[in-house]
Order: sequence, then structure tokens, then C-alpha cells
Amino acid sequence: MNETHQDSRGLTTLIGDLAQQVTTLLQTEGRLLRAEISEKLGKVGAGAIQVLGGAICLLAALMVLLQALVIALAEAGLGAGWSSLLVGVVVAILGVILLRTGTASMDPAELTPDRTQSQLKQDVRVVKDQLK
Repeated sequence: MNETHQDSRGLTTLIGDLAQQVTTLLQTEGRLLRAEISEKLGKVGAGAIQVLGGAICLLAALMVLLQALVIALAEAGLGAGWSSLLVGVVVAILGVILLRTGTASMDPAELTPDRTQSQLKQDVRVVKDQLK
């Protein structure tokens, strides 16, 4: 009877230890998740800055197009339309590139906490192995 009492006490201790270790594991994973989300939000911020840069470039393209039109009309050399078009297209292409790379950085897929997901899967496997 004494041996049965020790076995049940040992089992109770093991279950208590397992619960405590799982709690600690979940807390650690929570900290990792918060850190990774913070890192991903930093990338979103950088993407927003690129989008803003793209928008500024597009605004500059409009100003260059207007300025080139005035200069071309005043000088009447190569052709007002072609000169303005060339300068405006180059700056607009730069703006589009910045907008695309910026919006790609803000893609929801970029916000997925990949490392945390991988670590959680590994932790689940370890816990399952411990329960066997």
C-alpha cells in the first residue's frame, strides 16, 4: 500500500512538473511571438516609407513634366512634347518601382511569424514525445 501511495505521488509530481514546464514553454513562445511581430511591424514601417518616397517621386515627376513643358515651349528645339515625355516617364518609372517594392514589404504574408510557427511545431512534437 505504501508503494502505491509513492507511485501516485510520483505521478502527481510528474504531472505537476509537466504542467509547469508547458506553462513556461508557452510564456517563452509568447515572448518570441511578440518579438517577431515587432520585427515584422518594423518592415511594414520601412515599406510605408518607400511608398511615401514613391508618392513624392510621382509628385516630382508631375513638376518636372510641367517645368519641361514650359522650357520646351520657350526654346522650341527638339520638340516640347518629346522632351517633357522623356523626363516625366523616367521619374514616373522610378516612382512606380518605389511604390511596388514598398507595397510588397507591407504584404500580409511578410507579417507571418515564421520562426515562432516553426518553434511551436517543434515544441508540440517534444511535448507529444514526452507524453508517450
